[in-house]
Amino acid sequence: MLTGVHFLLSYKCDSECDHCFVYSSPRARGTFTLHQIEKVFSELARIKTLERVYFEGGEPFLFYPLMLEGVRMAAEMGLKTGIVTNAYWATSPSDAELWLRPLHDLGLSDMSISDDAFHSEDSDTAPARNAMDAAIRLGMPSASICIDSPTVEVTPDREQEIGEPVVGGSSMFRGRAVEKLAAGLPLRSWKELTECPYEDLRHPRRVHLDAYGNVHICQGISMGDMWEGPLSQIAQDYDAESHPICGPMVNGGPALLAREYRVQHEEGYIDACHMCYLVRRGLLDRFPQYLGPRLVYGLE
Repeated sequence: MLTGVHFLLSYKCDSECDHCFVYSSPRARGTFTLHQIEKVFSELARIKTLERVYFEGGEPFLFYPLMLEGVRMAAEMGLKTGIVTNAYWATSPSDAELWLRPLHDLGLSDMSISDDAFHSEDSDTAPARNAMDAAIRLGMPSASICIDSPTVEVTPDREQEIGEPVVGGSSMFRGRAVEKLAAGLPLRSWKELTECPYEDLRHPRRVHLDAYGNVHICQGISMGDMWEGPLSQIAQDYDAESHPICGPMVNGGPALLAREYRVQHEEGYIDACHMCYLVRRGLLDRFPQYLGPRLVYGLE
């Protein structure tokens, strides 16, 4: 039962952050056209449980007229609307208000602003601060997203009564974070990684859509191609047990996914997300219908 649809409006971004799930960069491709967005909205009208539509990326403000039109279409359907942005455009408080006023007038329900060291070294003068201040003046609902760099913490182990190192911080170990942030962190045995703690793969309530047609259950795992079949039907027909990637994942996590397809792998990983991502990358050529685009795996 889908309640949320998130447009990955483009994989292109003005930045190239180390923690990025989807390898966004100024060189990335994959941007929706207006015709594609209109086609998606004709399908969204058939999903009666839908409550909200988000626009993110990449950086959606790079395609401001397209984003604005998408927000307008969602608002006309009575759906709540949201945007995720790094606020690169908020070069001053007055400029930020100029960008935000049309969205305010459309009744934007939420704006999530990346405000952390990955996006700016000085939070007091960062564009995110200008965007937040402008949103407050306009009365727009908004919040900060702060992603911390990985840290090594020691927590007591009740059985052994010793300190066991774990990884703290809020970075997710998929996408570019695996390449840039994983080195030197403590690892867990792959045999322990028997569930996905982050996504409800059995009953997803929201999906991410990209311009290539992928209906992402989790970034890089698709339930189908919405350019080949109706989105509403893909969502209705989805069954985790029969999905070649999600089936093993819901029954035994990335450990079972690796066993099921005899994927060669390491003995240890930071967490389940880390192992799942790398096992999936090893299965790309075997399941191109369900894994992609290759960009999300750092292969374009």
